Amino acid sequence: MEPGKIDLPKAAAGTEVDLGNPWQVVLFNDEVHSFDEVILQIQKATGASLEKAAELTLRVHHKGRAVVFYGPRDACLRVAGILQQIQLTAEVERT
Repeated sequence: MEPGKIDLPKAAAGTEVDLGNPWQVVLFNDEVHSFDEVILQIQKATGASLEKAAELTLRVHHKGRAVVFYGPRDACLRVAGILQQIQLTAEVERT
């Protein structure tokens, strides 16, 4: 093995590979909340910067939904719960 290289086992064809954090939080658009409300709640839930939260909010608005967080299942459940505190629609999914 070369220095600085990690020797990973090869997966057999058709075998799922565990990526470590195969969970995500999807936030759905609504016509109830203001942009500011959503931006602040994304920041509260994820710790994102104002700029990143605003970018995610625009993505949700334009596409109808967007992934706003990736991570372990427990962290995704926590993030979704915080988003749902103001009745935003958020779901935790496997990636």
